Amino acid sequence: MRRLRALLADPAERRERGRFAVEGEPLIREACRAGWSPLEVLRSPTSSLDVVAPTVLAAAEGVVERVATTETPRGEIATFERRTSALPDGPCWAVVVDGVADPGNLGTIIRCAEAAGAGAVVLVRGTTDAFAPKVVRASAGAIFHVPICEVAALDEVRRLGMRLVGTTSGPGATPFRAADLSGRIGIVVGNEAHGLDAAAPVDEWVTIPHAGRAESLNVAMAAAVLCFEVAHQRGQ
Repeated sequence: MRRLRALLADPAERRERGRFAVEGEPLIREACRAGWSPLEVLRSPTSSLDVVAPTVLAAAEGVVERVATTETPRGEIATFERRTSALPDGPCWAVVVDGVADPGNLGTIIRCAEAAGAGAVVLVRGTTDAFAPKVVRASAGAIFHVPICEVAALDEVRRLGMRLVGTTSGPGATPFRAADLSGRIGIVVGNEAHGLDAAAPVDEWVTIPHAGRAESLNVAMAAAVLCFEVAHQRGQ
């Protein structure tokens, strides 16, 4: 139980052990449907989960509830390999996340990227861990269907031949509908409070024009708008 709690709570533990924990039957089943094989399963006495794993443990009443991070645990926790990928070749597009701190925002971005047909979600060092429980839940299972890539810096993405389109609420940027979002591109979104550094190594800056007094959109909302504009321009 101590090791399972550590996987749920500590990104360093997840990286060191190369695995992460998924809570609740719906997400565990979604992972299995996507071809992820559970390594361990912990089930409460009332659980109906019947997936196959090398280790299946029947927990006493109340144990899953004490380990889980959700307010209303469903009765199952499973561990999976922490799987990251190389950036795909060819004219794919990706969402590049640089410094997003809130797990709910990152999970929503992954969900939008997968729904719009992105080839990958790329996480720049300093972004919150994609395999944290809140991110997995906020992704609604999308994390099992879109490749997750990790890089040290934006320059690394450029070296892989991807044109970077940075998002900003500042002046002088191209309105997103007027931007060319074809080819091998990465839509780059930044930290919730500070956005992308003005000196970030992007090839073009785009903005989402909006009315009202809000200075900018929430980063996950902005990512959703841009993801579906990419899909629209590509006829997806």
